Amino acid sequence: MLEKAEGTAQKWAGKAQDAIGEVTGDAGTQIKGKARELAGRTQESYGDALNMVRDCASSNPIATVAVAVGAGLLLGAMLSSRR
Repeated sequence: MLEKAEGTAQKWAGKAQDAIGEVTGDAGTQIKGKARELAGRTQESYGDALNMVRDCASSNPIATVAVAVGAGLLLGAMLSSRR
């Protein structure tokens, strides 16, 4: 939940920075604002994904453990075959 809230705050701060850059005619501030807004949107999406995983894990704990074990085995097999 924290990731999404921080992302939303960054998104709005970026929008404000972009607007200030537009009003003052400062292209650098505008670009930084657009980049900050994009970073905020990305962080917000990451927060949504974390919340989905958290909800799924709490409603299906056995399936979550099974998937985690399977992913660990697959990753281990991939890493050991690279040597």
